[in-house]
Amino acid sequence: MRAAVFEKFGGPDVLHTQNIDEPHAGPGEVRVAIRAAGVNPMDWKIRHGWMEQHFFTKLPAVPGLEFAGVVDETGEGVTDMAVGDDVVGWTATGAYAQYALAETVVSKPPSLGWEEAAAIPVAGETARRVLDQLAVRRGETLLLHGAAGGVGSVAVQLAVARGATVIGTASPANHDYLRSLGAIPVAYGEGLVERVRAVAPQGVDAVFDTAGRGALPDSIELRGGTTGRIITIADPGAADHGVTFSSGVTAPGRKRAALAENVRLAAEGKLRLRVAGTFPLADAAKAQETSESGHAGGKLVIKP
Repeated sequence: MRAAVFEKFGGPDVLHTQNIDEPHAGPGEVRVAIRAAGVNPMDWKIRHGWMEQHFFTKLPAVPGLEFAGVVDETGEGVTDMAVGDDVVGWTATGAYAQYALAETVVSKPPSLGWEEAAAIPVAGETARRVLDQLAVRRGETLLLHGAAGGVGSVAVQLAVARGATVIGTASPANHDYLRSLGAIPVAYGEGLVERVRAVAPQGVDAVFDTAGRGALPDSIELRGGTTGRIITIADPGAADHGVTFSSGVTAPGRKRAALAENVRLAAEGKLRLRVAGTFPLADAAKAQETSESGHAGGKLVIKP
């Protein structure tokens, strides 16, 4: 099968397309013919080798954590999915490929397109997990860095649904979009502390950093000098600031339940996901380069 592969850590140029052996479903697994694979910042951070302090990457590696596709092979013991089922899920074998293996999958409703479905697993699970870790509650104020991105935009909607006030950092071009999701937008960069204090004189109760662009010192200042209730998923230097880095360890059952709920909300139009661009498998490096630029304007998707 065709897959995007990197054999060493480095820039986008280390990622190339080649033929590799097809995987086959083992016990408890399904094999999926990929229709769309989501591109996430985690993908290129792994490719750079920046995440090795958090988890090991076996090389050569196929990137990609999330997908939407069609079951074309089932392993021993699988009874809730059948060949031909449309599914959304997580893979450990890499989603930038024609086929991938998965254990955590849920059905894809017909009303949900392939690209939109593939954008849900990582952003939805990450947003729910961190909001739970931060214990964001009704009446509180959450500062969310990178609020217009894939994880950020989902977190905005879920936090607003909990009854929280969300202040979202983003470029001015995304401010109307954030307002449409229910957030109060502020521009990132120099002077951020003053801008946040102007719209939240009462202070912020928690901070969720999805951007990883040097926002932690300002976040600590806005939390009154404490690192409590500040979590980043994007800044590998979190430990240097005494801030929690959330790397995504969630029990499979809970991960599947969260995915099913997020898929349901998206299918019902209650959770919006903005797909900014699609790329063929041969342009996987370009897709990651666009994501790494920080100016994708939404979710990027690869279509093998």
